Amino acid sequence: LMVLMTRRGARSRTMMAIFHSRAAAFLLLLWSSAPSTTSFLLAPPLSTAPNFKASTALSAGSTDVSDLLYQEQEKIIIQRGELEETFVTNAKPLEASKIKIRGAGKAGGFGKASSNGTKASSKLEGKSYAKILKKEGVLRLDNVLSPTTADALRTYLYNLRTQSEQDVADGKVQPIERYAHVLLKHNRCDLTIPLGTEEIVTKALNESLRKSPVGGIVESIFGDGAILHEFSCLMSDVGSQRQVIHPDTPFVDGKGPVLYTCFIALQDVTMDMGPTTWLPRTHTREAHAAFKDPFTKDEIVSNTPAKLGLLPKGSCGIFDSRLLHCGTANRSNEGKSRALFYFSFKNPEVGYTGNPASIRLELGAENVPLGKLMSDLESFERGEGCPLIDELGRKMR
Repeated sequence: LMVLMTRRGARSRTMMAIFHSRAAAFLLLLWSSAPSTTSFLLAPPLSTAPNFKASTALSAGSTDVSDLLYQEQEKIIIQRGELEETFVTNAKPLEASKIKIRGAGKAGGFGKASSNGTKASSKLEGKSYAKILKKEGVLRLDNVLSPTTADALRTYLYNLRTQSEQDVADGKVQPIERYAHVLLKHNRCDLTIPLGTEEIVTKALNESLRKSPVGGIVESIFGDGAILHEFSCLMSDVGSQRQVIHPDTPFVDGKGPVLYTCFIALQDVTMDMGPTTWLPRTHTREAHAAFKDPFTKDEIVSNTPAKLGLLPKGSCGIFDSRLLHCGTANRSNEGKSRALFYFSFKNPEVGYTGNPASIRLELGAENVPLGKLMSDLESFERGEGCPLIDELGRKMR
């Protein structure tokens, strides 16, 4: 918002009017937030934080203030998102990337461990896709989940959401034990998923990570020591608002990529359901500098050709966490909810990424490496069990 204050012209005058009405509340929220430059956009009201107890009149009053500030914060973010929507006028659907590997057949998808069934071709395929991903910052792959698996997983996750809502309401668990923090949470949730408790989840992970090129792409960039960092499902119901454009992690000079995230559509994603908007090639030093500059922020949003995640069921978008992107508003007239099953893998050389991970606490604590997970899924595919995933399942709460 301080960026908006320094801009000139009609847009800035409109936003200045919005800003003045809420400046005091927002600046107080900034002052009281965590040191992270991104965490203030994700901080929930104190009443939803883990281990929160309003045991005194003072703490109860503080909770009321926090809730009000959070509501004001969301209003400002919504208005900024609506303004950014007017800037993005050149968006086109993200198309599936195509590669050609010498001596290989059709690219891998569910039911195909690689282009021609060999580990060597799988690695070549992963490297070829990784080259595109590193350049563009985002990549679409089709058929990473079969329609049957996508449908079954979607049903399971919506049932899990219902049960989780009830468990939180009954006081059996804290919200943080079932949900991750999400920007603009009204009609939108980030439901963390247990691993090792339901076979459909293992099956979906096997199809999307090992039997499609996804695992090979991550391995070619981070190696088999890449850490499972997030494991969750973003659900956007009718009435969810457009988010502001943002990166998930900052660009740091001298450092490479931090995370790669894979969003998998569990139904066809249509325009009215609020597809993800990505700005390709904005995971660079130059793009982040322009985005942070008060005189060029709006220009990079309006001038970068955007790509929309209009993904068919079972398809995915993989992206660099530094890429500028946002979730858009779900305005479905048919009451359709959008669900994206997703996971991310972290560069093993990186410690804290700058934001809390969307993952069950007990799963995140295990720092599961890609190589071991892939081997366990291969054993699952052969019908020989999956001891690692079973052990993880016993730790889920």
